[in-house]
Amino acid sequence: MKPILLLAIPLGKAFEANVADYFDISTDMTPRAGVEALVTVGNIVTDGPFMDGFPNLKIIACFGSGYENIDITAAKLRNIKVTNTVGANASTVADLAVGLLLASMRNIVYGDQNIRAGQWRGNLARMLFTPSVTGRHIGIIGMGAIGRKIGERMAGFETKIGYFNRSMKVDLRWRYFPSALKLATWADVLIIAHRADDSNRHMVNAEVIKALGKEGHIINIAHGNAIDEDALIAALKDGTIAGAGLDVFQGEPNVRPEFLQLNNVVLTPHIGGGTREAFAAMSAAVVNNIMAMAKGRALPNEVT
Repeated sequence: MKPILLLAIPLGKAFEANVADYFDISTDMTPRAGVEALVTVGNIVTDGPFMDGFPNLKIIACFGSGYENIDITAAKLRNIKVTNTVGANASTVADLAVGLLLASMRNIVYGDQNIRAGQWRGNLARMLFTPSVTGRHIGIIGMGAIGRKIGERMAGFETKIGYFNRSMKVDLRWRYFPSALKLATWADVLIIAHRADDSNRHMVNAEVIKALGKEGHIINIAHGNAIDEDALIAALKDGTIAGAGLDVFQGEPNVRPEFLQLNNVVLTPHIGGGTREAFAAMSAAVVNNIMAMAKGRALPNEVT
């Protein structure tokens, strides 16, 4: 009998065909000994007790770059490898980040709503006297594959790019800041693109949000826990910042009802990596990671 590859999420017949020679495919999450590989996503809790239910598990392959709800320490203690698909959806996520920025700064959704309501421009000052994206200071938190793609795109808008990362990237010409707070103090727009894990929880807090200023905008395409949502909601309500564009949320798919009442925030349902091209690239990366494990080769995208 072949070992079992357990799918916590459906990935389609084409994916299954690529691994069928080595694995039997199952979507039955019942604990058992035959499972050697698990494909999941970062927002599904995969902790020590869960792993203990699959004593022969060798690899947890994340579909996507995030692994915030996977207990890496627990996996290491059990000699289970964890992989992700970092970089596979970077371009697609960066595209959405730019779209959210434009929608937030230029009030695109507000304009659409006005036309549909037969009001043409609605609040004239809000529609016609927004700040231009050109020349703005764009601050990016996290300079991995997605952060770099965002910077490359925003440079085309004749903006100034700054970033905060765990370390300075010597190959980048953009300005480095040693903390999220210092970056926010300099920036007009703060784009969150850093790695999703608990060490970054609420990195963007009330102090960082306030540092952006009254014309500031926040874009989050990383993970919901990156922002203190209480502080963000308060800042959007009282005008501490001008607006926000959010693709990710704490406790998603449940979204705080306060966000739904605000007209200065643009909301999308975690679709940053949701293109055909990104899905194909992430599927291929998952296959590469799993097959490397099955054949005893080094894992292309191991999380360390």
